[in-house]
Amino acid sequence: MAETTCQACHGSPELLRRVEVRPIQPDERGAWDALVAAHHYLGLRSLFGKTLRYVATLDGRWLALLGWQAAALKCAPRDTWIGWGRVLHYQRLHLLANNARFLILPAAGDMPNLASRVLALNLRRLSADWQRVHGHPLLLAETFVDRARFTGACYRAANCQVVGTTRGFARRNGRYAPHGAPKQALVYPLHPHARALLCAATLPAPWSTPMQSVALTSAQLQDLQQRLSALPNGRRPRGLRHRQGTVLSIAIAAVLAGRRGYSAIAEWAADLTQAQLKRLRARFNPRTERFEPPSEPTLRRVLQTCDAPAVNATLSGWLLGVTNPDDAVAVDGKALRGARRPDGTQVHLLSAFLQEQGITIAQREISGLVPTRSQSSNPSSNPWISPDGW
Repeated sequence: MAETTCQACHGSPELLRRVEVRPIQPDERGAWDALVAAHHYLGLRSLFGKTLRYVATLDGRWLALLGWQAAALKCAPRDTWIGWGRVLHYQRLHLLANNARFLILPAAGDMPNLASRVLALNLRRLSADWQRVHGHPLLLAETFVDRARFTGACYRAANCQVVGTTRGFARRNGRYAPHGAPKQALVYPLHPHARALLCAATLPAPWSTPMQSVALTSAQLQDLQQRLSALPNGRRPRGLRHRQGTVLSIAIAAVLAGRRGYSAIAEWAADLTQAQLKRLRARFNPRTERFEPPSEPTLRRVLQTCDAPAVNATLSGWLLGVTNPDDAVAVDGKALRGARRPDGTQVHLLSAFLQEQGITIAQREISGLVPTRSQSSNPSSNPWISPDGW
């Protein structure tokens, strides 16, 4: 975190009420970066992930600078306070933002309560600004205070909650290394039910953002279609117009684009251009000389009659093939509440997901005890996960 003390000058409550906080303009980025690099004790190399930069002004004069970035990947005090599991952690980490820099400029002088006032104004608008810039709101803000340098009083005065102390590790080049400076972790809920929402089984709008569209290379798409075409076809061959591999490819592409349900997938397919349908190997009608997408009944029949476990294994293997070989895969188990097998035993699921992206790449039902601790590994070296499925 980045707290600094105010420099000495004079101010008044009337001046404090006139302070405004706003995002910087694009042409102010250079000046913002230069001031933080020159006056902040940590300097500035860059902000990471999704970012927002703010300036606090009084009658147009810059008083303070604040920088927000993606939340810390791991923070035990924060994660314990939230109470979420590993899967939800990686799936919803984007709903948190980290106050990486906070600088009271020397020109601000000694204005009582300026720091807490600036923080309060910034937190009040942070989620709305984040949604406008990055497409989704936030639920929680976090920051870290070096207690060897600062008291963190301005954060507490702005109603931030102390949740514990970090272990003093920093992530460098994909690994965690000790830096010898544990910091106080603080959080600020941006919604009255932030913790409950972060731990909920499903998120309501607007936090349940749709899956982002995925751009596939021709080689990746061809590989997926070849894998799907090799699956057994449960339909009768007579009267078939659309190949199973093509229908499954279109359905998977629609899901990757955020569509849910047969009707939504069919609507997505109907909006495809001729070039896109050709790339997806859709049926070509020689009478109309056009590529035709599968209809909703066709999509429904194929998805209901296909070998779902085989499709799942094929898709899992393909997903592992298009990810970075060095990406960590986390394995997590859970018991489904209220779900019972015919013999009365509880249903247990084991899921594998890409740790950084929070994308589930495979899931299967297992018997016996569920692992109590997630395991992470390189996908190519994990004996539990192979490109051929589970």
